Amino acid sequence: MKSRTGLLFLLLGCLTVMLFLLDLTVGAVSIPLRQVWGALSGGGCPPSVAKIVINIRLVKALVALLAGAALSVSGLQMQTLFRNPLAGPYVLGISSGASLGVAIFILGAPLLGITATLSSLGVAGAAWIGSAAVLAAIAIAGHRIKDIMVILILGMMFSSGIGAVVQILQYLSNEESLKTFVIWTMGSLGDVTGAQLRILIPSVVAGLLLAVAAIKPLNLLLFGEEYATTMGLNLRRSRTLLFVSTTLLAGTVTAFCGPIGFIGLAMPHVSRMLFNNSDHRVLVPATILSGAAVLLLCDLISKAFTLPINAITALLGIPVVVWVVLRQR
Repeated sequence: MKSRTGLLFLLLGCLTVMLFLLDLTVGAVSIPLRQVWGALSGGGCPPSVAKIVINIRLVKALVALLAGAALSVSGLQMQTLFRNPLAGPYVLGISSGASLGVAIFILGAPLLGITATLSSLGVAGAAWIGSAAVLAAIAIAGHRIKDIMVILILGMMFSSGIGAVVQILQYLSNEESLKTFVIWTMGSLGDVTGAQLRILIPSVVAGLLLAVAAIKPLNLLLFGEEYATTMGLNLRRSRTLLFVSTTLLAGTVTAFCGPIGFIGLAMPHVSRMLFNNSDHRVLVPATILSGAAVLLLCDLISKAFTLPINAITALLGIPVVVWVVLRQR
């Protein structure tokens, strides 16, 4: 069993590296792998090619790698915490909060004539503020509520209420602002700059480290909150740890890349199916690798057919969700 798990990790790791390098070769201009390697290693490579690889494609590939890992792990955490196979990283209203922040920035600010005042925040900053505000509201409610399912319902209610506000802003906005907002909702891995990457990387790494720290609580929560409590688990502290980790992972990715669907919902199930294991000591690294590999694959397909990344992730993720529903009857 251990040898099979080790072999699967080796294969997943090799597949992720292969897809990462392949992602650097594909684009509007096809670049041979040897030139990509030359650009990365500082060897013989035309300056124009090196500029494309380092300044554009490397940033996008790193974003795909980090976003896939972040969304997948946050989905795994939410599915275990809520004991719901269809829970995703945005179940707490994180995506809705980010959408509200962006909607206020893009759609609401022009209506109030204060675009110049908010221009320094940027779309990413507005999304982060929105997702953090929703997390704060959920955390305050969760401090008083013991039942995790009530927190789940509150998150869904927050999402519905925020969705209504966003629709009102869309209805009142002008055509140009509405188009910008709709494009953001499609998700994109190519809009992240090198400066933003310096914020994205430490935020995602911090979220992943918190997820690793939460492995033991997650394993205890598999047997239910009552069992976890009898084993000495501090439920409030564990929930807070998982909420903060999920917000750092899903909230940051949503802020910089827009809402990317189905990766966080589908990849934990793919990892469970591949490794046939429910131990989070195996599932967390497995989900990191599988999520990163699949989003890199989605990026390759997106570039090949010039389609929004959300369309590709939905087409790949929906069959997995259908399989989960049928399996759960």
